[in-house]
Amino acid sequence: MSPITIRPVDDNDADWLTQFFVEYWGSDSVVSQGVIHYARDLRHGFIAMRNDVRVGLVTYEITGDSCEIVSLNSVHQSIGAGTLLIEAVKNVAKQAQCKKIWLTTSNDNMNGLRFYQKRGFVLVVIYRNAVTEARKLKPEIPLIGDNGIPLRDEIELEMNIGEI
Repeated sequence: MSPITIRPVDDNDADWLTQFFVEYWGSDSVVSQGVIHYARDLRHGFIAMRNDVRVGLVTYEITGDSCEIVSLNSVHQSIGAGTLLIEAVKNVAKQAQCKKIWLTTSNDNMNGLRFYQKRGFVLVVIYRNAVTEARKLKPEIPLIGDNGIPLRDEIELEMNIGEI
């Protein structure tokens, strides 16, 4: 199996980012904590590559002393792309002297919750009905998520930089 390499997102990726978001997020945007993030505006991120094919994406935003992972997707599970993408964000966050890395995921994302916790993230808050509210910004968010679970809450996870 060919190794996975990580490279920064650049301006040449703009069209691909939009297509990727549509494929994996159902539109060209993602909502986190009541904020809508459009693919075209997310220029901070990394792409996982294997044999010149994009196999994963992470986008992030640094605000003050915290780094939010806005999106994380791996085209194929269990190949290591997600872990490498998280490591790339950790390095950037450390260089930017962030105190924490945080993200939100939905209550139906059991695979994501397992993935993040195995990599050192801890659950910090459940925002009840946040996805219900997010539908006001992004109506295409489905009512039912993975495994037939009603999609309604956001779960915030974080990692303190001092602990990595």
